[in-house]
Amino acid sequence: MRYYIIVGEASGDLHASNLMLALKSLDSEADFRYYGGDLMQAVGGTLVKHYKELAYMGFIPVLTHLGTIMRNMQQCKADIEAWHPDALILVDYPGFNLNIAKYIKSHTDIPVLYYISPKIWAWKEYRIKAIKRDIDRMFSILPFEVDYYKKHDYNIDYVGNPCVDAVSKFRKSPEGQTDFQSFAQTNGLDAERPVIAILAGSRKQEVKDNLGMMINAASTFNPDYQLVIAGMKNLGEDYYLKYIPRDKQVSIVFDQTYSLLHHATAALVTSGTATLETAIFGVPQVVCYYMPLPRLTSFLRQHLLKVKYISLVNLIAGKEVVQELVDVRMRTDEIRQQLRAILPGGEQREPMLADYARLMDILGTEGASTRAAEGMLRFLRKTPTT
Repeated sequence: MRYYIIVGEASGDLHASNLMLALKSLDSEADFRYYGGDLMQAVGGTLVKHYKELAYMGFIPVLTHLGTIMRNMQQCKADIEAWHPDALILVDYPGFNLNIAKYIKSHTDIPVLYYISPKIWAWKEYRIKAIKRDIDRMFSILPFEVDYYKKHDYNIDYVGNPCVDAVSKFRKSPEGQTDFQSFAQTNGLDAERPVIAILAGSRKQEVKDNLGMMINAASTFNPDYQLVIAGMKNLGEDYYLKYIPRDKQVSIVFDQTYSLLHHATAALVTSGTATLETAIFGVPQVVCYYMPLPRLTSFLRQHLLKVKYISLVNLIAGKEVVQELVDVRMRTDEIRQQLRAILPGGEQREPMLADYARLMDILGTEGASTRAAEGMLRFLRKTPTT
């Protein structure tokens, strides 16, 4: 079969690449065309556009690049129609993907599948109407979404979480078997000092908003610990250097987030998929997410958000496992205090690790990518295109 896949960021590239591998193992004639990234390209098929050309975040960046975003959408719709795949597979990235789904559903007979649901249970619940209208089958990676969608009379498939697969795959790889001394030597780190990892996000705006404050807070624990940023190569080293205070000793390792977490003692993490990945690695963390106009943001969160937490760890666990420093709590002194509590000897370290173990029981076993691929093929073989 021919599969057209659309992702909009690094985590989508990772999970879509594993889905592609699973589809290839089950469908010997699998052919892929996609808006994606380097990991998907390594699997095979045709990369139409890289996700880094799509990733605009925040009101101002979206507004200033609106023309580019609209052109990307039009080009994508035309390309899907011209190639006419057996299935369109959308991965997260709802602002773009739901628009594509609406068009494809109303103009073609191509089945539309969605992998990794939009977070409509947190905000923009009105999108359920578009999902019910335009998405033929939803494949979820969060267990609580099954009951949420049932309330809206829409059945979905929970396939497990691909982060469990990705971390398991890493641990079995040569990189996952590398000891800290080798990792430190390769990356110019101090092999004698434990690491505090700083994951400031995969988008420029996230790095701009969070990195400096995270470094200032964590620098308190120098020289006992070394600070290491999980850098994204596509953002470039110069971009990170703009937000690293000149008087702070900080290292950067690029495109080695899993290796860094594998060797980290604790982490400061910008909210997103990275919070769950950090938990799966068993690294105690503090979630940090700066928002402009914090008091206004706090008010809006209380009145607009439909969930109590913002991090995937807490949402899945159904309790406060990790501290979420958002809006008025996102301050240097607060980050410092919460980081101290999860370092060795801190009062929150062992309770958090115990909660991580319970979280793994909720997530279930690895195999999400394979289960998603199996579910997609079962559906498609009942729904052939003409």
